[in-house]
Amino acid sequence: MNLSETPSNLIAPLIDTLGNAAMWTEVAVLAAIALVIGFAVYRLRQWTETQDGLRGHLTHSDWNRLILPAALLPAVLIGRVILGHWQSVHVFNLVMPLLLSFIAIQGCFFLLRRILRPSRALQVVEKTVSWLVWIVFALHLTGYLDEAVAALDAVGFNAGKQHLSLYTLLVGLLSVTLTLMVALWLAHLLESRLIGAMPLTPNLRLAFSKLARSLFIVLAVLIALPLVGIDITVLSVFGGALGVGLGLGLQKIAANYVSGFTLLLDQSIRIGDMVQVNEHYGEVKEIATRYTVLRALNGSESIIPNETMIINPVINRSLSDKDNQILLPVQVAYGSDLEKIRALLLDIAFDNDRVLKSPAPRVRLQSFGDNGINLELVVWISDPEEGELNLRSDLNWTIWAAFKRENIEIPFPQRVVHLAARSDAPTS
Repeated sequence: MNLSETPSNLIAPLIDTLGNAAMWTEVAVLAAIALVIGFAVYRLRQWTETQDGLRGHLTHSDWNRLILPAALLPAVLIGRVILGHWQSVHVFNLVMPLLLSFIAIQGCFFLLRRILRPSRALQVVEKTVSWLVWIVFALHLTGYLDEAVAALDAVGFNAGKQHLSLYTLLVGLLSVTLTLMVALWLAHLLESRLIGAMPLTPNLRLAFSKLARSLFIVLAVLIALPLVGIDITVLSVFGGALGVGLGLGLQKIAANYVSGFTLLLDQSIRIGDMVQVNEHYGEVKEIATRYTVLRALNGSESIIPNETMIINPVINRSLSDKDNQILLPVQVAYGSDLEKIRALLLDIAFDNDRVLKSPAPRVRLQSFGDNGINLELVVWISDPEEGELNLRSDLNWTIWAAFKRENIEIPFPQRVVHLAARSDAPTS
């Protein structure tokens, strides 16, 4: 038997050998292969559970569904070649594309779940991939795959000197999609394993991961297009159109993209910093390709274009260190004992858990106002991400209680009006 002559219809030859000794021999060999490979995969899983570096990787459910058919495929191929020297292998011819279909589906699931977040859209994509793979398998099983390919190849158009058929476009789209999925997975792997092990700051780690992802995507496109016979010089036309688009309407997007890398590389703004941009103040939660996310203390999130972070003044309260100064104004009556009040305010500041002992709190005599003496309590904190309002409120409550206890007067706004004596006023 010539093994290279695989029948286009896999069902008819299998029906012809149904029930004879050759078919049962194939079933027995396949069962033996499945038992041996299944036992080997089981032992491999047991071994990986004892290895700290591999635990959680090869034992992951996605790996479990992928390893068994991937291990069965070469064993079935070898068994098909050996058994084919003595008898027909129609059952093997059916099992081979079946295993390939399982591997294709589980491989796509494995990549998709590592480059996309769990969502309804991911479930739809996974179902679509499953249906497409099983449709191709059914066409191959019934012998109509070649006719379907010929029908798709007959529909096409000319793009310059190159003829593009519907089949070529579909294969090209599939190749680009698969290579992009692999590229994004490699970028994710690089980010989580290699860069994670390097002594880099979060900003540099994020910048390198974004650069690696962009590089992998470009390489994926450059590799995928020639594989399907598409000349990559055609991309020069799209490159020119992209240049015009950048010059006209996409320059802001390009500026934000470049600004994002600038922010990551110069490390003037880092994840977790407390910054103020114009009227927006909050913690930097994310520096994305186009924008930066600030989370305010009230829980709201502001999406600020990266270019705004570059061209506008930014107040970073945790750039070199996180120590921040807070000024608390206090007004007392003119007849008050200032030394007693100074000692009282310092005791209140030192007793607060958020106030730093070094730099030590201070009390300044600010000015002599119309209604009273203006003092200023100066304290330092090291947790600006917790906000100032709660601390100000706690200190004010404590000051109010202490002043009431010590009978220290907080003056009311007042005006003293002196009436000048009139020369023509009647005398008594």
